[in-house]
Amino acid sequence: MTHHSRLHLAVIDVPGDEHDEALAFWRGATGHELPRIAQHPEFHGGMLPGQEFGLLVQRLDDGEPRVHLDVHTDDLEAEVSRLEGLGATRVRQAPNWRVMRDPAGLPFCVVKDPGINAGNARRWD
Repeated sequence: MTHHSRLHLAVIDVPGDEHDEALAFWRGATGHELPRIAQHPEFHGGMLPGQEFGLLVQRLDDGEPRVHLDVHTDDLEAEVSRLEGLGATRVRQAPNWRVMRDPAGLPFCVVKDPGINAGNARRWD
């Protein structure tokens, strides 16, 4: 099925007890405020000014610190199927995103995004 997707965000996953220190570091490193995301208070960040790429710092309830990437798409199931065809596997499902692993076992997310279109993303047929 024809759809669009693009690499959209880097997400720095940080355990709760290290979150404030990591957030202060990334604010200083990027020179940007990285505000709290109102709808998802475990996230700080957003699109970096002057760039088409974003950065989020996510407070984890559990788990080790890591970085994962988010792929945004206008058709969630079509993009997940395309990536499975390349060797990715599904880990977890939520209403508007899927947690997946690449062939090396690294986590990433595929996120439904109504702002993804032919003008800002790759078309897949």
